[in-house]
Amino acid sequence: MPASPALAITSIAQIAINTHDLNRAREFYRDQLGLKFLFDAGPKMAFFDCGGVRIMLALPETKELDHSSSIIYFNVADIKASHAQLLARGVLFATDPHMIARGGGREIWLAEFRDSEGNVLALMSEVAA
Repeated sequence: MPASPALAITSIAQIAINTHDLNRAREFYRDQLGLKFLFDAGPKMAFFDCGGVRIMLALPETKELDHSSSIIYFNVADIKASHAQLLARGVLFATDPHMIARGGGREIWLAEFRDSEGNVLALMSEVAA
């Protein structure tokens, strides 16, 4: 059954990432990843912009909401240069940049790392093969 036009999902508005230390997480996303800090919402939330998608860092409100986040893939034009820059900022990577797929004349490269709260994140780059 096709979705009605009024209910069609067209983009990501916001991604929530759980934190246990909001100050530490804010510094990581602002200072190490270089995301644009937007604002704090009280003592439990901080908001960033990532190319029009809002990232919300938040202390879990209930035990059921206290879990690691989904993996967020940050698109970069040059994964090797971005990897080197983030290493210099103290980001600890689980993997070096590596190709994971090739198809349609493109290569997809990833490099996984963890944020200050232990959530898995990744750099992703699609380049011509």
